[in-house]
Amino acid sequence: MDIFQVSDMKKITGKVWKFGDDINTDLMYPQICYTLREEEKPYYAMSANRPGWSKLVKNGDVVIGGKNFGTGSSRPAADNLKNLGIACVVAESINGLFLRNSVNSGLLSLEVPGITTKVNEGDIVEINTEDNTITVNNNAIKFKPLPDFLMEIIENGGIINILKNKNLLGNPL
Repeated sequence: MDIFQVSDMKKITGKVWKFGDDINTDLMYPQICYTLREEEKPYYAMSANRPGWSKLVKNGDVVIGGKNFGTGSSRPAADNLKNLGIACVVAESINGLFLRNSVNSGLLSLEVPGITTKVNEGDIVEINTEDNTITVNNNAIKFKPLPDFLMEIIENGGIINILKNKNLLGNPL
């Protein structure tokens, strides 16, 4: 499996996969992932609540979630979604730890109250971070942008890439 990278964070167009409230990091990154090779881990994302879902996801798809998306521990759940091909997570509300882990992984994650009432699974959405809109079925939904310093991390593919680009990781042994 190739690690998916979004080449342009300004506009993302993808198919919607819709999830409910309180989606836990354990669902996105189940226990078995700790023993697997990196390229195998994404295929277990959401396997407990949506068996087979990971095989249906295409590069550039978007997850829409309810309230408290990403609740739970600091498992690298955002990595699993990103490496599966998810380009963006949009949820009614996002757990703070998951949001920061998403940023550090380079996965755009946005809080958009009311989003679950405006988007259905299978819809195609366009997320535009220049004008802060999500367009679905010719309707534009405004969202509050992430601060510039967080967008810089996301646009660079995550915090590790920023550190590499600034030669701040030191010399490998």
